[in-house]
Amino acid sequence: REGFLKAMELLDSYDQEKADQVAAIEDLVDKYEDHLGTYMVKVGSQQLSKNDSHTVSLLLHCIGDFERISDHAMNLMTAAKEELKVFLNAVTEILDLSVTAFENNDVKKASLVEPLEEVIDDLNTCVKANHIKRLQKGKCTIEQGFVLSDISTNLERVSDHCSNIAISVIEIDRDGFDAHGYLENLK
Repeated sequence: REGFLKAMELLDSYDQEKADQVAAIEDLVDKYEDHLGTYMVKVGSQQLSKNDSHTVSLLLHCIGDFERISDHAMNLMTAAKEELKVFLNAVTEILDLSVTAFENNDVKKASLVEPLEEVIDDLNTCVKANHIKRLQKGKCTIEQGFVLSDISTNLERVSDHCSNIAISVIEIDRDGFDAHGYLENLK
């Protein structure tokens, strides 16, 4: 979360020190993923109950999702358009919800994530559609569109990983929870 928030600050004004901090955080998260993943694999190889084995598996997936969020923060160290502020605020909110749900095993907060993820998908579509309109009016270039597309794609993928984390929190709480059925019912 810290690396992602610092990367978003860089979208307003670039600061080399903050960029270096984002890179350092990403390196640290990579190391954490390595160490935690190795540890979880060792724990998973022990005699565990079915529920504990399932929890270890879900936690391994969450570790990967947190690491990917950190990777996307690195990708966000570029310029963005004003319209992305709503997008950025929504992704910050979903990231905060997901982290809080994970840290506190809060199923109620976790259940708020997926509806927001759907909104973020729609925001991503709107940002891209607005770019096409600007392009048709000659107000921007294709090159600017590549940057915008990279940013919106990274933001949308962060929300996807947040959704994965929230669903894992719900699944851990409700043994045998049907994640696919849950998503279908929401949609």
